Amino acid sequence: MLLTTEKDLAHAREIISAYRHGELKETTPEFWRAKKQLDSTVHPDTGKTVLLPFRMSSNVLSNLVVTVGMLTPGLGTAGTVFWQWANQSLNVAVNSANANKSHPMSTSQLLTNYAAAVTASCGVALGLNNLVPRLKNISPHSKLILGRLVPFAAVVSAGIVNVFLMRGNEIRKGISVFDSNGDEVGKSKKAAFMAVGETALSRVINATPTMVIPPLILVRLQRGVLKGKSLGVQTLANLGLISVTMFSALPFALGIFPQRQAIHLNKLEPELHGKKDKDGKPIEKVYFNRGI
Repeated sequence: MLLTTEKDLAHAREIISAYRHGELKETTPEFWRAKKQLDSTVHPDTGKTVLLPFRMSSNVLSNLVVTVGMLTPGLGTAGTVFWQWANQSLNVAVNSANANKSHPMSTSQLLTNYAAAVTASCGVALGLNNLVPRLKNISPHSKLILGRLVPFAAVVSAGIVNVFLMRGNEIRKGISVFDSNGDEVGKSKKAAFMAVGETALSRVINATPTMVIPPLILVRLQRGVLKGKSLGVQTLANLGLISVTMFSALPFALGIFPQRQAIHLNKLEPELHGKKDKDGKPIEKVYFNRGI
């Protein structure tokens, strides 16, 4: 899906449109490929193409460099600040490109939230890097492991702060929910809280395998086969561990909370209950864009 062109997207839209209008009677393999192309490339609210580095289909490749940077042992203050800044810059760009567009964010809000996320991640990382060596009654090996997990703590805490800051308007005002025909039924604060809460939780789930497993394995390797090896060899080993973990675990983590969510209408605000679709049929389920 990374190499999907505008011509491919135009063809995919024609196939989906033909299915919706009854011209395509059944879901062929070509239909499912077209749907997959649109789902992984086009924003569900605006219908616009998401820039390549910020699509979920390129999530692994986009995050690989900054993750390797953050998990490099012995970064020091400057290295820690740089890689936490780089990671939050990428996160804000991805969030902005894929967020629910019921309430678009102003440039000033975006910059404020960006600054808060960078401050949170750098503050947590530097604070823990300073705290861990001072811990008492803990063995040097345990301190080493805790130190390697500092980037995980920084990324998770900043990620949660980032989500709630960037999407606070959605919780306060509600997000659009749609029927099965794609027609807007109304706005729901309950759906918004569900969307934002799941996104915050997904940040923890997405970061856990990539930022916990490789550092723990690397610590063990450095006490064994990598002991005495050059920094270049250790960096390549770290890159390999992170790459394998990302490509194997991240797709499953991302799949826990689908971007397009469904919920029974009776679980939302009372004013939405009893709504009917354009054909006069009672609406049982509504759908919304969770965002990422």
